[in-house]
Amino acid sequence: MDQQWARIRGRLKDEVGEIAYRSWLQPLSFAGIRGGEVRIVVPTRFMRDWVLTHYADRIRNLWSGENPEVQSIDVVVAAANAPAALAADDDGEDIEGNDAAPAPARLSSALVQPNSYTSGSYGAAPPSPAFSDESPTAVASVLEDRTDISAPLDPRFTFENFVVGKPNELAHAAARRVADATSVTFNPLFLYGGVGLGKTHLMHAIAWQIRRNDPNRKVIYLSAEKFMYQFIRALRFKDTMAFKQQFRSVDVLMIDDVQFISGKDSTQEEFFHTFNALVDQNRQVIISADKSPSDLEGMEERLRSRLGWGLVADIHPTTYELRLGILQAKADALNAAIPLKVLEFLAHKITSNVRELEGALNRIVAHAELVGRAISLESTQEVLHDLLRANDRRVTIDEIQKRVAEHFNIRVADMHSARRARAVARPRQVAMYLAKQLTARSLPEIGRKFGGRDHTTVMHAVKKVEELRTTDPAFAEDVELLRRMLES
Repeated sequence: MDQQWARIRGRLKDEVGEIAYRSWLQPLSFAGIRGGEVRIVVPTRFMRDWVLTHYADRIRNLWSGENPEVQSIDVVVAAANAPAALAADDDGEDIEGNDAAPAPARLSSALVQPNSYTSGSYGAAPPSPAFSDESPTAVASVLEDRTDISAPLDPRFTFENFVVGKPNELAHAAARRVADATSVTFNPLFLYGGVGLGKTHLMHAIAWQIRRNDPNRKVIYLSAEKFMYQFIRALRFKDTMAFKQQFRSVDVLMIDDVQFISGKDSTQEEFFHTFNALVDQNRQVIISADKSPSDLEGMEERLRSRLGWGLVADIHPTTYELRLGILQAKADALNAAIPLKVLEFLAHKITSNVRELEGALNRIVAHAELVGRAISLESTQEVLHDLLRANDRRVTIDEIQKRVAEHFNIRVADMHSARRARAVARPRQVAMYLAKQLTARSLPEIGRKFGGRDHTTVMHAVKKVEELRTTDPAFAEDVELLRRMLES
């Protein structure tokens, strides 16, 4: 029997490949044969279900080829310390095992290891017998990590506190739909956008809403980095089956910043199989990243394809109106009296991301409380001088030249040329003016970027534009439009 089982395992390994074999078939053990039925033991219920679904027919066919008496197979879940050969069904008939097996034991409920561990909605995983060879300290450490597998949720990040605008309305609507749905709607839901635009806020909000609607649903929310960390620990302690069962038995799996596993082939392989297992079971998967699935470099093509299966919702950079709305909501939450002109100034000047915007507001409120000064435009500029300079530096002279040239329908090369025709000279002066207003470059530096002109030429351009803005409303409107476009 052992020789037959060894040949069958070798055939299976050749057919399914090394990775699938190690994950699903290597842990199988032959328990015995009775009445044309082969009994195979697996460590977990999840593994039993997977083997029955994907490999049972093939194993039966291979056994029949080796032994024509075999008509069926029975896959059972047994504890790690159960005897290799299980015997004595209810009718008292013996199971024929191998010679090296221990004395036949009765197959009782004590040997069956169902998925009996309990967990909360952000649940824990069971202890695994595979840790028995490790030191008690190592075992305790791993089990402690297991119980804290899901990242903590920020109570501020709820749907009620999420300010909706045109840049994020699709992502918000999709997140609400998934959070409130009683069945899987979009699988996976893939949210992507730049830093500080609200991806993590929406992820937390979904988890909070699911917990509120149905506390019994098992949800795991964690970063891709922590997923990789847990996988590495499972490999280290030879406990990959418990890892698989933990992640593949949830109702909702939420992975934040999935781009972190780019280039990490082993973690991608495991995540790919976890993703497929959950989707096959109609469990919800929610992913966030900084790029769309098709743009994730270092990801396997098959994984990128899976991530784009469901609904892909992007979060665009914020508009001025959305930034102002966020600031007003944040000011109300802080119960702070902040002049509207200060909020408008912040929304106008800090355009990179919402996180930086909220940080700026916290700074000026804290400064007012600690120093005892009323919040004003002047105090705001003083407190945030470093942040404002950093944002100013993000606009480059090259960008200004390109945007102004497009607006006035001239070539960028004309910005550096010696041409003095008004159709070219006036846009060039506007570009110099904006470079002075929106960057931290000195006058000589600006002059050099415009064909090596002297700093006095830049001073003249700035003065001329300021004069025209006061006398020509249409010109002033053009300049203001260009400023807004460059700062947005």
